[in-house]
Amino acid sequence: MILGQGRAVSRFADAMRSGAIHHAWLLAGPRGVGKASFAREATRRLLAEAAGPPIALPGIETPEEHPIAHFLAARSHPDYRELVRLERKEGGLGRNISIDQVRSLGELFNSTPFLSPWRAVVIDSADDLEAAAANALLKMLEEPPANCLFLLVAHAPGRLLPTIRSRCRRLDFQSLDDDAMTSILKSIAPGQSEAETARLVSLAGGSAGRALDFAALDLAPLEEAATVILREGDRTNARRSKLAQGMSGKASAERYAAFLALVPSLIAREARQLDGPRRERALDAYAQARETAAVARRLGLDPAATIFQLGGVLAGVASLP
Repeated sequence: MILGQGRAVSRFADAMRSGAIHHAWLLAGPRGVGKASFAREATRRLLAEAAGPPIALPGIETPEEHPIAHFLAARSHPDYRELVRLERKEGGLGRNISIDQVRSLGELFNSTPFLSPWRAVVIDSADDLEAAAANALLKMLEEPPANCLFLLVAHAPGRLLPTIRSRCRRLDFQSLDDDAMTSILKSIAPGQSEAETARLVSLAGGSAGRALDFAALDLAPLEEAATVILREGDRTNARRSKLAQGMSGKASAERYAAFLALVPSLIAREARQLDGPRRERALDAYAQARETAAVARRLGLDPAATIFQLGGVLAGVASLP
């Protein structure tokens, strides 16, 4: 079940029931709000409906016991493909989805569908397509095979080729409200305390994926260190230097990426408790932290230098009026 995205679910379900569903959809919205989960659930329902037997459930849900659900769970459905960044031999994920991955869809489209008249492709995410791969995908979207559905997950749709965007029907996903966030976290981590769940909800900014990352990567010590800088400052630079040193090296790559998302959330939480000049500084710092984190991700800036810079942003909120 997709929580907190009822409008997107209803719109897509209506399109499926109409019998004239568009061949390509752009699932646009923040990270961690359910776009990829929606894409997989929607394609499962489409392929299951096409193969039969009929499904009585509302929306885009499919019974777990449906034969097509079993094929997809086993990753053995012959009419379904999913493009994601691949694991590298040296560890970690590749930087992009390659043109070879997109070209591999030719095998799917050049053969007769096996289990129903339909074929489906999920790209998670389209933001990760390298330039040549994006152009190869565009050709497929321009001349789509019959009875084929493309679902493109996009965290930053404005960065995609305008020609790709123009050939897709856009489906917008919103940040999750606190009730949806709490339900998702309780279902995935039922042993988590109420206090910890509430803390993650307050930090994650409506992104369940971000909240789960924060929990899995044990960011509490980083949160505490950053909060001290935010409230007390860092006149000697010692606190931000210690923070930067603690996340150097390849082993800390995931925690570093999560920390980039954590800092703006910390500032936003603090701003809600402030007033006057400090609140104004916090709002300015929030915008600056988001921009710094975005640039660091896009350009692959040095983690230690980026964390030190973010430490300065945090310390600025604590400065005297």
